[in-house]
Amino acid sequence: MTQHHHSSKTCPICQKQKPATAFVPANLVRLSVAELIQKDFPNWKEQGYICQTDLNHYRALLIEQVLQEEKGELSVLDQQVVQSIKNQELAATNLNEHFDEHITFGNRIADNIAKFGGSWRFILSFGAVLFCWILVNAYLLTKPFDPFPFILLNLVLSCLAAIQAPVIMMSQNRQETKDRLRAEQDYRINLKAELEIRALHEKLDHLLLQQWERMLEIQQMQVEMMNELTEKK
Repeated sequence: MTQHHHSSKTCPICQKQKPATAFVPANLVRLSVAELIQKDFPNWKEQGYICQTDLNHYRALLIEQVLQEEKGELSVLDQQVVQSIKNQELAATNLNEHFDEHITFGNRIADNIAKFGGSWRFILSFGAVLFCWILVNAYLLTKPFDPFPFILLNLVLSCLAAIQAPVIMMSQNRQETKDRLRAEQDYRINLKAELEIRALHEKLDHLLLQQWERMLEIQQMQVEMMNELTEKK
C-alpha cells in the first residue's frame, strides 16, 4: 500500500489520482500551453506537474485557437484533427476496409461489370460476337434471322449501351466518393503532421532555452567559486 501511495500522484488540474508515469513536469510544457493552463488555474506553477490527459486537452485548445486565428472558422475536418490530437488517436484509416464493409450486392455487380467493360477481354469478345453475327446473317444462313441492315443487332447494341452506361456511372460514383474520402484523409494527416511538427519545434526551442539558462547558472557558480578561491589566496 505504501509503495502504491508513493507511485501515484494527484493531478492539480483534474484532481484525480494517477500513476506517477502519467504526469509531465511543468518545465517541459510549452510556454503557450502553460499560459492557457494558468488562465484556468492561476495557482498552477511552472514548478508543478500535469497529467497527460489534461495536457492533451490544453494542447488541443491551443491548436484550436491557432487554427481559428489562421482560418477564421474551423471546418469539420479541422475539428476531427483537433479531436484526434486530444485523444491521441491516429488520423489514418484503411478506406478499403471501410468500403468493403459497407458494399452492397448491387455495388459489387456494378464494379465487376465496369471492370469487365473497360478491359480488352470485353472488347475482343464483343468484337468476335459482332463479327460472327454479321457473318452468319450475311453469308451462312439462307434465311437469316437478322438480315442486312441488321436491325436486331442495332437494337441489341442500343439496349446494351443503355444498361451498361448507368452501371458504369454507378461504379464511377463509388470511386469518386472513395477518392474524396481519401483526399479528406490526406488533408487530416497533413494538417495533424504540420501541427505536431510546429509543436515539436516550439518544444525544442523551449528545451534549448532551458539548457542555456542552466549553462549560464553553472558558469555563474563557477565564477563565484573562482572568486572565493582568489579571495582566500
